Amino acid sequence: MPTNNVTRFLDSRKINFAALELSPAKRGAEETARLLEVDPSRVYKTIVVERKTPGKTILAVVPGDSEVDLKALAQAVGEKKVTAASLRTAEQLTGLQAGGISPLALINRGFEIVIDAQADSQEDVYISGGERRISIRLPGLQLIRLTGGKTAEISL
Repeated sequence: MPTNNVTRFLDSRKINFAALELSPAKRGAEETARLLEVDPSRVYKTIVVERKTPGKTILAVVPGDSEVDLKALAQAVGEKKVTAASLRTAEQLTGLQAGGISPLALINRGFEIVIDAQADSQEDVYISGGERRISIRLPGLQLIRLTGGKTAEISL
């Protein structure tokens, strides 16, 4: 099993998870789902979202076959408007490569994490392990608890 800071963190918390290794190529959630042979709705992607007012940058975590509903997200975080960051900006803000941005790698790093409400009913979800080559499978409720993320209906 591949190891990195995320897998070591999960091990230290005695979380039941699986780390799956893929090629390090950048791919979207739907392609990852195809490679893992799972439904794209179970592969969650992390979108970096910026506020118009000062405050924490938002990590919006949504199913791979969905898009972030920016209006619903803005409402969930008490903003009038939010915008998705460009890939370059997302990488600069997180210090991670696009395709490897994960809320699990950014716990306690000053981000507000909002996870689509569907995750709490998913037995298992797949999410980036903090680098392009690692995908983590864990219960949806564990993802929410570990990240301290707020849940809201934020996907289209």
